[in-house]
Amino acid sequence: MPFETPTVAVRSSGPEDWELLEPLAYRGRSDRFVVPAGFRTDLATVPRVVVWLVPRWGLYTRAAVLHDWLCTEGIATRAVTARDADGIFRRMLRESGVPVLRRWLMWCGVRWGALADPPRRRGWVISAPGVLAITALAAPLVLPPALLVAPALLVYGAAERVVSGPDTGDQERPAG
Repeated sequence: MPFETPTVAVRSSGPEDWELLEPLAYRGRSDRFVVPAGFRTDLATVPRVVVWLVPRWGLYTRAAVLHDWLCTEGIATRAVTARDADGIFRRMLRESGVPVLRRWLMWCGVRWGALADPPRRRGWVISAPGVLAITALAAPLVLPPALLVAPALLVYGAAERVVSGPDTGDQERPAG
């Protein structure tokens, strides 16, 4: 397997953020990428309405962490383009044993994400036919459950705000 690091070691660094405890190394066809210890990631960036289909971690965790690094440091240093980062991500998903449908849906998701992110947007139009085709094919499978989950998340969020009351911070009351 091209990942030289057999596992990913992280610790929580916030409500949804993780910090890499050890370097994560991957050897591609012609390049080697090393994500340094201390790099912060959210693991797989997945919209809440589709976490039922793609949880935030799984077989693809190492690929997701490296993809986060490629989309920040890799693009900033011009080691890769956004399209390269997403293509490497898809290859890492295959090499990690992610099933074909989930792999292509995840690639489609990161390409849609690139469209919304100015540093990653360049070259998006080249991927557009594939992204649009996969989106059209996946819509009947993904949209019905997502349309049920979205209102449930809104209702839950409202209930949580009502039950929690106003945010008063972590102020302690004096004893007495």
